[in-house]
Amino acid sequence: MDDAVPEAPPAAEEEPAYDPAAPAPLNVPRTPTGDAEVDAALGRLGDADHLATDGHVEVYEDVHRGLRDALTALDARPGPPVPPRPYESRS
Repeated sequence: MDDAVPEAPPAAEEEPAYDPAAPAPLNVPRTPTGDAEVDAALGRLGDADHLATDGHVEVYEDVHRGLRDALTALDARPGPPVPPRPYESRS
Protein backbone atom coordinates (compact mmCIF):
# COMPACT_ATOMS: atom_id res chain seq x y z
CA MET A 1 0.00 0.00 0.00
CA ASP A 2 1.31 3.42 -0.90
CA ASP A 3 0.93 6.05 1.83
CA ALA A 4 1.97 8.89 -0.47
CA VAL A 5 -0.46 11.76 -0.68
CA PRO A 6 -1.44 12.52 -4.24
CA GLU A 7 -0.47 15.94 -5.48
CA ALA A 8 -3.23 18.47 -5.74
CA PRO A 9 -4.02 19.45 -9.30
CA PRO A 10 -2.32 22.70 -10.31
CA ALA A 11 -4.48 25.69 -9.58
CA ALA A 12 -5.90 27.24 -12.66
CA GLU A 13 -4.41 30.64 -13.31
CA GLU A 14 -6.94 33.24 -12.39
CA GLU A 15 -7.53 35.92 -14.96
CA PRO A 16 -6.94 39.33 -13.48
CA ALA A 17 -10.15 41.15 -12.74
CA TYR A 18 -11.02 43.90 -15.19
CA ASP A 19 -9.83 47.20 -13.80
CA PRO A 20 -11.16 50.19 -15.75
CA ALA A 21 -8.55 52.41 -14.07
CA ALA A 22 -5.63 50.24 -15.23
CA PRO A 23 -3.31 51.59 -17.92
CA ALA A 24 -4.54 50.83 -21.42
CA PRO A 25 -3.62 52.38 -24.77
CA LEU A 26 -6.33 54.67 -26.08
CA ASN A 27 -5.12 54.25 -29.67
CA VAL A 28 -6.23 57.75 -30.60
CA PRO A 29 -4.52 58.76 -33.84
CA ARG A 30 -2.48 61.95 -33.64
CA THR A 31 -2.00 63.55 -37.03
CA PRO A 32 1.09 65.78 -37.29
CA THR A 33 0.22 69.46 -37.65
CA GLY A 34 3.55 70.65 -39.03
CA ASP A 35 4.16 72.87 -36.01
CA ALA A 36 6.89 71.30 -33.87
CA GLU A 37 5.61 72.82 -30.61
CA VAL A 38 2.03 71.65 -31.18
CA ASP A 39 3.15 68.21 -32.38
CA ALA A 40 5.29 67.79 -29.24
CA ALA A 41 2.34 68.69 -27.03
CA LEU A 42 0.04 66.29 -28.86
CA GLY A 43 2.71 63.58 -28.72
CA ARG A 44 2.66 63.92 -24.94
CA LEU A 45 -0.88 62.52 -25.01
CA GLY A 46 0.70 59.11 -25.67
CA ASP A 47 2.07 59.19 -22.13
CA ALA A 48 -1.48 58.73 -20.83
CA ASP A 49 -1.53 55.27 -22.46
CA HIS A 50 0.87 53.99 -19.80
CA LEU A 51 -0.80 55.56 -16.78
CA ALA A 52 -3.79 54.62 -14.70
CA THR A 53 -6.72 56.96 -15.20
CA ASP A 54 -5.88 58.94 -12.08
CA GLY A 55 -2.61 59.95 -13.79
CA HIS A 56 -4.29 61.25 -16.95
CA VAL A 57 -5.18 64.63 -15.45
CA GLU A 58 -1.53 65.63 -15.11
CA VAL A 59 -0.84 64.71 -18.75
CA TYR A 60 -3.95 66.51 -20.03
CA GLU A 61 -3.12 69.65 -18.03
CA ASP A 62 0.44 69.59 -19.37
CA VAL A 63 -0.79 69.23 -22.97
CA HIS A 64 -3.35 71.99 -22.45
CA ARG A 65 -0.63 74.28 -21.07
CA GLY A 66 1.60 73.53 -24.07
CA LEU A 67 -1.16 74.21 -26.58
CA ARG A 68 -2.17 77.40 -24.77
CA ASP A 69 1.47 78.58 -24.81
CA ALA A 70 1.67 77.87 -28.55
CA LEU A 71 -1.45 79.95 -29.17
CA THR A 72 -0.18 82.75 -26.96
CA ALA A 73 3.09 82.77 -28.90
CA LEU A 74 1.12 83.44 -32.09
CA ASP A 75 -0.14 86.68 -30.58
CA ALA A 76 3.34 87.70 -29.50
CA ARG A 77 4.94 87.33 -32.92
CA PRO A 78 5.62 90.66 -34.54
CA GLY A 79 3.48 91.45 -37.52
CA PRO A 80 4.12 93.95 -40.29
CA PRO A 81 4.95 97.45 -39.09
CA VAL A 82 2.02 99.74 -38.58
CA PRO A 83 2.11 102.66 -41.02
CA PRO A 84 2.54 106.02 -39.35
CA ARG A 85 -0.56 108.13 -38.91
CA PRO A 86 -0.72 111.20 -41.04
CA TYR A 87 0.06 114.38 -39.22
CA GLU A 88 -3.08 116.11 -38.04
CA SER A 89 -2.83 119.84 -37.54
CA ARG A 90 -4.82 121.47 -34.83
CA SER A 91 -6.35 124.77 -35.60
